[in-house]
Amino acid sequence: MKAIIKYKLTLIGVFLGAILGFAYYYFIGCANGTCAITSSPINSTLYGSFVGGLLFHSQKK
Repeated sequence: MKAIIKYKLTLIGVFLGAILGFAYYYFIGCANGTCAITSSPINSTLYGSFVGGLLFHSQKK
């Protein structure tokens, strides 16, 4: 439970990044499958959650 409280901001970033990554796949995505990240909803969601976690983690004091 302490870890959740300690990394609350990072977890929020992961969650929001995952939502935005999937939204990017759904609305913009790659139609022909040649794009490495946006051709698959799993890849896009994982990439978004990774970037969101990094961005929100860097906001800590």
